[in-house]
Amino acid sequence: MGQNIQLTASDGHTLDAYRADPSGDAKAGLVVVQEIFGVNPHIRELCDSYAAEGYSAIAPALFDRAEKNVELGYEQADREQGMALRANCPWDSAVLDNEAAAAVLRAEGKVGIVGYCWGGSLTWLAACRSDVDAAVCYYGGQIYDFREEKPKVPTLLHFGEKDASIPMEKVEGVQAAYPDIPSYVYDDAQHGFSCDHRGSYQEAAHVQALGRTLAFFGENL
Repeated sequence: MGQNIQLTASDGHTLDAYRADPSGDAKAGLVVVQEIFGVNPHIRELCDSYAAEGYSAIAPALFDRAEKNVELGYEQADREQGMALRANCPWDSAVLDNEAAAAVLRAEGKVGIVGYCWGGSLTWLAACRSDVDAAVCYYGGQIYDFREEKPKVPTLLHFGEKDASIPMEKVEGVQAAYPDIPSYVYDDAQHGFSCDHRGSYQEAAHVQALGRTLAFFGENL
């Protein structure tokens, strides 16, 4: 369903991306923001699944700033490599790369953004800084750190109750700062609960979160 494309950010950086389109006219565009494991099979499958729901979806290869063609799995060594790569990709630069994808998707009309893990935090920044129309953040560990930046567009948050990477006091801190932003905590769900390539996958939480995500985009895009 998908194809590899190239994007150019506003600072001149060129990067790869994966794009999937629906069989008919698109409802809107979606930027799909990677975890710390690159644009790997899981992220491509997400793009394909959103395309099947009627959206044109693009996942920018954010690690291209540090290393090209990164596709990691979910073992500890992969996590360590992903963390090291993320440290070499500044937040502001990743924001520009996501904006490059959003600019291409403007041809489809409204543009939403959805991100997972590192991408969940970057999606929060896009809601605050970028030209998008709606944002959905899955288990974004740094949202708390950026809580002084206020989203300008409708935003939805998903967290796992048992996420060892995101203490509940940080989730509650974000909820207290933004009581009007819908924020869901899924019982017994761990980090990465929506990724069926990971041992932490929890189908019930994934299905419920996806239903809320699609309804949210349906309402706002």
